[in-house]
Amino acid sequence: MRDPWQDDSPHDECGVFAIYAPQMDVARLTFFALFALQHRGQESAGIAVTDGSRLIVHKDMGLVSQVFQEQTLQGLPGQLAIGHVRYSTTGSNEMRNAQPFARVRNGSFIALAHNGNLVNTDQLRTDLLRNGHVFESTSDTEVIAALLVEHPSRDLHEAIRDIILKMRGAFSAVLLTNDEVIGFRDPYGIRPLVLGQLGDRFCLASESSGLDIIGARMVREIEPGEICWIDSDGYHIEQVARRERESLCVFEFIYFARPDSVMKGHTLYGARSRMGEELAAESPVDADLVIPVPDTGNSAAIGYSARSGITYGEALIKNRYIGRTFIDPDDQVRKLGIRMKFNPLASAIKGKKLVVVDDSIVRGNTTRALVRVLFEAGAAEVHLRVSSPPIVFPCFYGIDMADQDEFIAFGKSVDEISHELGATSVAYLSLEGLLRAAHGDEGEDCFCTACFSGDYPCEVPENLRLSKFRYE
Repeated sequence: MRDPWQDDSPHDECGVFAIYAPQMDVARLTFFALFALQHRGQESAGIAVTDGSRLIVHKDMGLVSQVFQEQTLQGLPGQLAIGHVRYSTTGSNEMRNAQPFARVRNGSFIALAHNGNLVNTDQLRTDLLRNGHVFESTSDTEVIAALLVEHPSRDLHEAIRDIILKMRGAFSAVLLTNDEVIGFRDPYGIRPLVLGQLGDRFCLASESSGLDIIGARMVREIEPGEICWIDSDGYHIEQVARRERESLCVFEFIYFARPDSVMKGHTLYGARSRMGEELAAESPVDADLVIPVPDTGNSAAIGYSARSGITYGEALIKNRYIGRTFIDPDDQVRKLGIRMKFNPLASAIKGKKLVVVDDSIVRGNTTRALVRVLFEAGAAEVHLRVSSPPIVFPCFYGIDMADQDEFIAFGKSVDEISHELGATSVAYLSLEGLLRAAHGDEGEDCFCTACFSGDYPCEVPENLRLSKFRYE
């Protein structure tokens, strides 16, 4: 189920990790890496390992710490491994969709894990079914695995080069064979993938924070359209698809990636702080206190405070044990609503004019309840400041947001949004301000901003567009 207190947050689909490290406990290293990538997916977790002769896969529904215990890790011996944490967008939240997927290709095993979303899944699946392939899940990741299994070439690298050209949409994938791990990224680079080094061994991860936790250093990002394979000779990189307009999802900078991760040469903490500074410059307000919506608004709130000169404080205390749950809350818990997640510090709030900083607003359900709680705690004014532009277009590349008519900003002015949320005022960061903050001094246009601008870098089939768009 979806977290009932996360309705205002977009959700990424997955996090991936891969490592080639003989003489090391690869299952345990993968476990720790997935633990650091847990924010990218909380519905299922899985690890596949091999010693070169046999493949073992362990996966289940739940958090990494729930799926893997000490006894489990001891039962995963090997020299190579891949791992995955999942939040479902394509395919339902079921055990059969948990990753990695293990398949047999030309008499040998492969295991695959994937972050992103294909926009031509239906066509690819139809073609594979027509050729007699039998699917066991509803995930587009199994479609990628099926393309590899059914490919006529006995050279796996050649098969990957070919299917990358057939797939449309967002994909950063890791693949395990009996003697190498492979990573590849779509030609637009919508989803991230980085290469790391641990001693004289190498690994791949969705974010650099997945490297840091195991003591690996970041070597470089895998570029759009590249394939990277790691074997006994080290790592090898090949550009296998023509690079399109680079379009890293800008929500990696706004929300998805951990603040301690590095992307495009920037720490996400620094980028988010700059977003807050830009927001303060664009939308100043006379107030007594700047507070974040924890934890996603923390960095931007610090930046807003620094630029505006308004004191920064923490007036919302987050219950960190309620956030990600697989238990349906009963009616009594539902009535508690937002207070199950955030409790206002009345002594810091009473009589104050507040600037409340968050990274984004999607539907507005949680934000509306939060504004009400702050006024009930004695706030004199509540000025919402959002460190991203209004979300008005749906995502087709692996972010679970909403259909267009569910967005609170769709078809409404800022004043109308403010009235609907019950806030004293609302202001969003402009797209130009967001890109200035994300780019730093580079000025490079390398982001997908489709959810704000409607400019989709990779063409979306009409049937998908009609499923999510609600034209005025």
